[in-house]
Amino acid sequence: MANYLTERSQKILEAIIEEYIATAQPVGSKVLTRTLGIKLSPASVRNVMAELEELGYLTSPHTSAGRIPTEKGYRFYVDSLLRVSDLDVRQKDQIQLKYRQQGLQMADMLREASRTLSTVCHYTGLVMVPRLKTTIFRHIEFVKLSPRQVLAVFVTQSGLVQNKLIEVDEDLHPRDLEKITNYLNQAMTGLSIQEVRARIITEMAEEKALFDRLLRRAFVLSSAALDDESMGDIIIEGTSHFLEQPEFADLPRMKRIVQTFEQKSILVDLLDRGLEAKGVQVIIGSETEYTELADCSLITAAYSGKRGTLGTLGVIGPYRMPYSTIIPIVDYTANLISRLLDTDND
Repeated sequence: MANYLTERSQKILEAIIEEYIATAQPVGSKVLTRTLGIKLSPASVRNVMAELEELGYLTSPHTSAGRIPTEKGYRFYVDSLLRVSDLDVRQKDQIQLKYRQQGLQMADMLREASRTLSTVCHYTGLVMVPRLKTTIFRHIEFVKLSPRQVLAVFVTQSGLVQNKLIEVDEDLHPRDLEKITNYLNQAMTGLSIQEVRARIITEMAEEKALFDRLLRRAFVLSSAALDDESMGDIIIEGTSHFLEQPEFADLPRMKRIVQTFEQKSILVDLLDRGLEAKGVQVIIGSETEYTELADCSLITAAYSGKRGTLGTLGVIGPYRMPYSTIIPIVDYTANLISRLLDTDND
């Protein structure tokens, strides 16, 4: 793609995108000749702008001489022109400030991360809560609700709590549930959920489990309690920031965004994509593959604990985001959360 653009074309494209990010107004040749710092006449700049428009990097929103970047223009800018610098000490302190409280549980930490991303970036902050399979077993308890219903309460070492209602095919006595609880907590504490599941499968095949009715009940109940959830949860903070963006001033577009946030499944899918990726990911417009987010960009990074990747966090906003400042904030926040979780009990 770079082969189509001369150095001069790239510089003009960069200037147009950065000016549009700053002002949200179409950029004309006169503005560029004043801000580019190179000696080109407005006529020469207009010729380059026309070429960039023909190649699909710019578009004219109306009959004025001004241009705005297209999705293709933003993608080229992010991949080839963007210069990202490290955060300064003041910015790092601003992000770290909320995490200095001792003994902060993972759930509180992740909610704070979403809130901080929104506050610092002035866009909507997103944090994926770790799926059950990525967490470490600390405690499980079974509570009888009715002859055929048991509530399973599972707690991870990092403090996340998962409740699940289980339908059973026999009336279990509370004493039996207590024995099952004690056995599982002694046998499984400190293992990852994946390790717990593997152990349950192995031990259910053993003769001891086949002949020990209570032990088999323990494995059946724990297997049902720790069955992977169909969809992860996501923490969203700062949706009101979309109201501040001129791109979303019209009601139908804003309504579509709000409905997408309420549904959550689309955002969960997008954050899921970043679990295996390295570094910061930038998804622009149609790259989301969802028409509901066709006017948005999503910047994400994965965070991890001692046992590997746990989830993804990031920022969502309009195309017209200051990528050079948002990317290092997302990257630093993901690394900070990873360091805090790595030194936690998890």
